[in-house]
Amino acid sequence: MKQVSALLFFLTTLFSFAQDKPNVVIIFADDLGYGDTSVYGATKVQTPNIDKLAAQGRRFTDAHTASAVCTPSRYALLTGEYAFRGEHWAPVFLKVGLIVDPDQTTVADVMKQAGYATACIGKWHLGFGEEAPDWNGDLDPGPLELGFDYYFGMPVVNSHPPFVYVENHRVVGLDPDDPFVFDQVAETKVFEEKMGIDQIGGAKEAHALYDDTYVGTTLAGKAVSWIKAHKEEPFFLYFPTTNIHHPFTPHPQFQGTSDAGRYGDFIHELDWIVGEVTRTLDEEGLADNTLLIFTSDNGGMINLGGQNAWNLGHRQNGDLLGFKFDAWEGGHRVPFIARWPGKIPAGSVSNQLISNVDLLASMAALTGYELKDGEGPDSFNILTALTGDVSQPVRDHLVLSPFRKTHLSLRAGDWMYISGPAGGGFSSPEVGTHGFGGYPALHFAGQENSNMVNGERKPDAPKEQLHNLRADPRQMLNVIHEQPVIAQTMREHLAAIQSGTGTR
Repeated sequence: MKQVSALLFFLTTLFSFAQDKPNVVIIFADDLGYGDTSVYGATKVQTPNIDKLAAQGRRFTDAHTASAVCTPSRYALLTGEYAFRGEHWAPVFLKVGLIVDPDQTTVADVMKQAGYATACIGKWHLGFGEEAPDWNGDLDPGPLELGFDYYFGMPVVNSHPPFVYVENHRVVGLDPDDPFVFDQVAETKVFEEKMGIDQIGGAKEAHALYDDTYVGTTLAGKAVSWIKAHKEEPFFLYFPTTNIHHPFTPHPQFQGTSDAGRYGDFIHELDWIVGEVTRTLDEEGLADNTLLIFTSDNGGMINLGGQNAWNLGHRQNGDLLGFKFDAWEGGHRVPFIARWPGKIPAGSVSNQLISNVDLLASMAALTGYELKDGEGPDSFNILTALTGDVSQPVRDHLVLSPFRKTHLSLRAGDWMYISGPAGGGFSSPEVGTHGFGGYPALHFAGQENSNMVNGERKPDAPKEQLHNLRADPRQMLNVIHEQPVIAQTMREHLAAIQSGTGTR
């Protein structure tokens, strides 16, 4: 009888512990722009599941990624530190080691120390190994060394090899008798700086398990299964999807369902993925005790598929200037929706300035973890923005990193200071190319800016930019010369943050 009572006490205590600690799910979409969902104004696509999230929770209109580039953005989210501090500006590929120091505190570390089960399911894109990945061996260190109990997903990005899945430390389906082979090297100058993008062959069985068309549905299935397996304990799921990064390869059930081509169809698949997660939380009775955050790693891109969608009338970033990789708003202002029934007012909207770099401090506050010196140095606690008064600002400034370090930027209040003359992103003038960007992209999109004419920078255009986003949200007018005091103040503030001598 005593044993039964003891068991009941243990189970009751365990259940109480799980209920007292809210679950957390972060769905981190890939390349989803500010205008890519119907709740944020899209008309050529329909996103009922994402729209429902907004109806049940809070939608933010001034949320930003700390970087307009995929890898640095993920770095900022996990570490609570601006990626520029570690000189991380560009995407990493298959020969790059883990760029996060395993001794650095991450969001997953914070949650794990609080007793949470932790998992990352989806696109990693932060490197593996101490110096370079051993694709034929253990991919160590990786997600498991950064606080995650479990990892499954795409190791790099779905447009670059190796096209395989990784589970924990190993490539799924790898046959030792058929190893990976680096058979061809293309030193391609894809970006401003030279990056070696190797072609990797072999490992036929591992490669055969990967099919672009089924990646989204596969990851959704893994996420749902993991949630169900951990519903009796507090859990933290970081779910970085591959949707909607190119190539745009939606599952057959979504093909032809939008009015924005394959780009829009891929958004429809993403919306379905969100619906699978929310449906699972609802059916398992977990929704009321789960903080669900949906956001994106950067703004929408104007690559070939994006250009096709644009020609069909879709606007990835709404009315915002610029695209992925840019310091302009289109590069980093993103959808951000939070749902927590009973804690976050349903159907509320906030224009508070927040960023994905703030998630570490916020999770620390949620779990009662006291951040030590050096942990999440650039992260602000935005829990009050999620659950409280939307009229009170939670941060008064934010550093924003585009692709080019020459264009590091600072947001302060209504003002946006950009330290270079253009967007600081891709700049190929050729329509249809992957690197299409800069002033030519604005010209293609019919966007105007006082620094440009006919898709080129004016000869007498200022070398820096200052925009008042309240008066000029589309960043049409550069007032750097008209507001020299504000420009100098922001220039000095940014320099102080870079050097570590100023406020974070």
